[in-house]
Amino acid sequence: MPLPTVRLKKELARSIRRGHPWVYRDALAPTPKYAPGTLLEVLGKDGRYLATGFWDAESPIALRVVSTQRDFDWSATLAERLATALELRLSRLDLLKTNAFRWVHGEADRLPGVHVDVYADVATVRFDGSGARAAYASLPDRLRAVRTLRIREVVDRERRGQAGDLEVLENGLRFGVDLAHGQKGGLFLDQRENRAEVGARARSLRVLNLFGYTGGFSIYAAAGGALRTDTVDSARPAIQAARRNFDRNELPTDAAHAGFHAVDAFEYLEGARRRGERFGLVICDPPAFAKNRAGLAAALRAYDRLHRLAAGVVEPGGILCAASCSSQVDRKAFVASVEAGAKAAGRRFDLELLRGAGLDHPVAPAFPEGEYLKFALGRVR
Repeated sequence: MPLPTVRLKKELARSIRRGHPWVYRDALAPTPKYAPGTLLEVLGKDGRYLATGFWDAESPIALRVVSTQRDFDWSATLAERLATALELRLSRLDLLKTNAFRWVHGEADRLPGVHVDVYADVATVRFDGSGARAAYASLPDRLRAVRTLRIREVVDRERRGQAGDLEVLENGLRFGVDLAHGQKGGLFLDQRENRAEVGARARSLRVLNLFGYTGGFSIYAAAGGALRTDTVDSARPAIQAARRNFDRNELPTDAAHAGFHAVDAFEYLEGARRRGERFGLVICDPPAFAKNRAGLAAALRAYDRLHRLAAGVVEPGGILCAASCSSQVDRKAFVASVEAGAKAAGRRFDLELLRGAGLDHPVAPAFPEGEYLKFALGRVR
């Protein structure tokens, strides 16, 4: 049976043919109402077929493209893309050392509107809207059917589940995750490679981990031979979880080797400056300061202040790691903020490396909106 159609009123044919997966509602001619998840054919202004996608009745993104081939089987396509995404991850990860990773990264894996994370034998799923939830209705059963991973439970990130606390491995280190309550389970998988970079550079240094959440960067630094780590987060439960993660890895938590501070990061930095404290390595990994374009100016001011305070407590020649998960702030603007913050502190930031999320969070060339994480590491002179 032929699929129903929608027609573009804007000239987006080139963008869609190149692989961009989103069609906004205001780009379409007046359209009848469809149920969420309905597969539709997208026709260009000239009436010719361009793509097939699924409908979202509520989001400004009215349609997410799943194919530019008119004759395709959605069930078979979904199975093939799930398998391809998993093969990519397993070709680069050793499950005996790392059993927490992102299996499906939405648009970059040609499965727009859905993200799947694996934590040991539990998979968590996040749907971007009612259209994705309906289009991927068979996904939980498909995940459980994969023999390679032996998924015991699938947890809907919005509706939660009963999985509760789990222990997972990342590069041989142990972390607790709380899938019922923790933000992203308590472990930000996209920072895996950046945590490893910190661990490789931390030997014999005093390390300050700001917005440290459950202590990911601190664990790597301590395991890498840091002289001392200080983990700062305003949420007391997160700090308590960080201490438990130290215990899981049999890392010292005595006052000589580790500090756990349930306090605002800006407040902590102001106090450290007054006390004249200096650190050999400082990590700033705050939550998104810019949720949308309207918040960009305020976010940049916040980054400037944070980077000024952070650079001010780095010992001469020490390392500053600054991260941003705000997609509204591009790489150039973010690095400029780090440099400006250091300058305002009377210092200089010399960039050594700039990268984004790990291998299991790929970015599709036709979908630059998927590039959100920035991680800048450099020396403060």
